[in-house]
Amino acid sequence: MTGLTGAEQDLLAPVERAPILAHTLDWAAINSGTGNLDGLAAMASRLADAFAALPGEVRLVDPAPVEKVDSQGQTREVVHGRHLVLSVRPKAERRVILTGHMDTVYAVDHPFQTCDWLDANTLHGPGTADMKGGLAVMLAGLKAYERAAYERAGPTLGYDVLINSDEETGSLSSAPLIAQLAQGKLAALTYEPALLSGQMARARPGSGNYAVVVHGRSAHAGRNPEEGRNAILAASDLALRLAAMRRPGLSVNPAKIEGGAPNNTVPDLAVLHFNMRPATLELAAEAQAYIKAAVAEVSAAHEVHMHIHGHVSRPPKAISEKTEALYGLVSKAAADLGQPMSWKDTGGVCDGNNIAACGVPVLDTMGALGGSIHSPDEYLLADSLDARARLTALVLHRLDRHGVLPA
Repeated sequence: MTGLTGAEQDLLAPVERAPILAHTLDWAAINSGTGNLDGLAAMASRLADAFAALPGEVRLVDPAPVEKVDSQGQTREVVHGRHLVLSVRPKAERRVILTGHMDTVYAVDHPFQTCDWLDANTLHGPGTADMKGGLAVMLAGLKAYERAAYERAGPTLGYDVLINSDEETGSLSSAPLIAQLAQGKLAALTYEPALLSGQMARARPGSGNYAVVVHGRSAHAGRNPEEGRNAILAASDLALRLAAMRRPGLSVNPAKIEGGAPNNTVPDLAVLHFNMRPATLELAAEAQAYIKAAVAEVSAAHEVHMHIHGHVSRPPKAISEKTEALYGLVSKAAADLGQPMSWKDTGGVCDGNNIAACGVPVLDTMGALGGSIHSPDEYLLADSLDARARLTALVLHRLDRHGVLPA
């Protein structure tokens, strides 16, 4: 490691892999799929105990209400787990926010539930990279930062930690909390996994999930089909029109059509689910207008009624001058630690989108290195745990002591 001061070397010296790995294994053994409320409660309790080692107040916050359109076209409330918040030095003039999520994509009945080692450095297991390992990295980095003995004083930077329970399904029940905690922050670090090379995410598109409920008219498929209004056909027509919206900077994915009827009945109900990812707010507005127009045209052509539910819940993440400055600080810290990194725009979205929309510069791939996330092949590289914890500690130290971000 080069470019480190004596104080910085002392700051990083206590960071060891073993306790970070122990937390990762412990937390990965708990199924915390977004819909597993018991597992999320157990995970929140375990995290609260671990993060209580930091000098702040840990609290669990109730989720905001969320509704979802079901297969019958009815809106119903979706229950979520509570979110963990830790506040340290809340009255500090300069504060940052660190975020992560406790939920995974693996349901309680998913076959992928345990960890095993593929080799001495590759830990295969559910949520190891996304992001139980990232949470362990965050905690270790914060502990190292808090242990530091500076020349005249200890740490002075204040921060909030937010670990939500619903990131994998869009953070709808935690979005108000994210916006509240992000306000006025100097910078944000989010612990999504980096790529194997250490490459970090740069710009991200926005994302919105939609459901269009189609009400047609049933009829006998043989005796009087002309009197029916086929909701499945109308939903399919709309799906094709939405798919035709795709162009550079705008991705649209018709994902599912629910509904239907017996083969001898014209179906009178369908629900089309789709995802839209615009690269800019302007594209989001254009796409929203197109969706409204397409719904009107298809409704008229098929003589059905359509109702749109949903919106762009994660705004596009643009790169501001402050974001560039944060990237520069992290790049320099990584280089000084012997962890050279590069940056790449990505099509994925995360809580970094929500934070950036609040005007806060955010780096959202501060977590462990790994791959094959959201699949039964998910794995983590163990040697990235202590490396990334050191990066967290050093970045916080330099934000605290030097404040390099522009006003």
